[in-house]
Amino acid sequence: MHRFVDVLVVGAGPAGLASAERLAAAGAGRYRIEVLERERKAGGVPRHCAHGGFGLADLGRPLDGPGYAHRLARAADRAGATVRTGVSVTGWSGPLTLDVTAPTGLERITARAVVLATGARERPRSARLVPGTRPTGVLTTGELQQSVHLYGVRRERLGRRAVVIGAEPVAHHAVRALRRAQVDVVAMVTEQPRSPRRFTTLPPPPLLTGTTVTELLGRGRLTGVRVRRADGREGVIGCDTVVFTGDWIPEHELARAGGVPLDAGTRGPAVDAAHRTATAGVYAAGNVLRGVESAGAAAAEGRAAADAVLRYLAGEPWPVTSVSVRVDGPVRWVAPNRIPLPPADGSAARPVLLRVAEPLSWPVVEVGQDGRVLHRVRLLGTAWPHRSVHLASGWAREVDPAGGPVTVRVTV
Repeated sequence: MHRFVDVLVVGAGPAGLASAERLAAAGAGRYRIEVLERERKAGGVPRHCAHGGFGLADLGRPLDGPGYAHRLARAADRAGATVRTGVSVTGWSGPLTLDVTAPTGLERITARAVVLATGARERPRSARLVPGTRPTGVLTTGELQQSVHLYGVRRERLGRRAVVIGAEPVAHHAVRALRRAQVDVVAMVTEQPRSPRRFTTLPPPPLLTGTTVTELLGRGRLTGVRVRRADGREGVIGCDTVVFTGDWIPEHELARAGGVPLDAGTRGPAVDAAHRTATAGVYAAGNVLRGVESAGAAAAEGRAAADAVLRYLAGEPWPVTSVSVRVDGPVRWVAPNRIPLPPADGSAARPVLLRVAEPLSWPVVEVGQDGRVLHRVRLLGTAWPHRSVHLASGWAREVDPAGGPVTVRVTV
């Protein structure tokens, strides 16, 4: 069966649902908006995040993750978007045509515009190249939270002593989930030389900074982890559960399959400030762009992408050329990472996000092109690897269309 819609949104997490709600509400019935989600319920990662911190920035009220996900899904439905769950996109059969497997069978859907909102995932132990056997008791944060918050798994199945690898905010949520399941957290381990140490759970577990997990021990069931300190000392922490947190990577497989160019730093689709990719009619928003920002930030990007899609449907031309934005020094990535030429949609007023690879105190950010400094600013306080820096983007107006790539570097 081959069907046609105006906008096809892939992914029903915060970015996808917020984008669909904005598109459907603005279209007022003129546009057919369809959302495809492979999970059985819409809402994305917040569905199994049973803690607060959601909703205040974009919905105006504090919510837990499931409540936030429910409100976004309900808003998209009420606005007139069609949200289909249990539906998987298997590939592309054209620039704006997707092949889909649904409970009703195989489908082919062609759209005037496609919004990729496929989100991000945590790299598991195997992708982090931590040696050892494959014992029971090795989890990611997502697996842990689903086990505890969706399925009610307790200590008898999870274990008794846990080590959490990571010290960013998601690691603290893992600590809370483990304690809710009555599992003792014997240590948090991070390769970073220091941590903000803003613990949200008390008493705080022991924190080992500058420490790497080098091996998982045990057969059948995890019995411990071998660790190495920055000074070369090694030791073993006895545990029967280990949770790998953070280290998020974009779910970019669909983008790659469709030939959408990726950014080397973010490993997500390369986009401009209007969330346009290098493929005409294809947009990307949310955590597919660079790993994890907050759910509220992803939803805001979904709405911004929807605004750009509406302009495109109304006749705004697709940029013919763009200048890429690259990073240098201890900078992991910058997003957006394409500057359309000319930047006629006013998107230069939106901030650029960047993340550093290590904690940096009072660093200087410099944006340049071909040896010419476009912008220079000293950041206040410490830039942390788990928290994005918001950089003003008015300098985009000064980019030379005939010049080389723009470079963003950080120095201390």
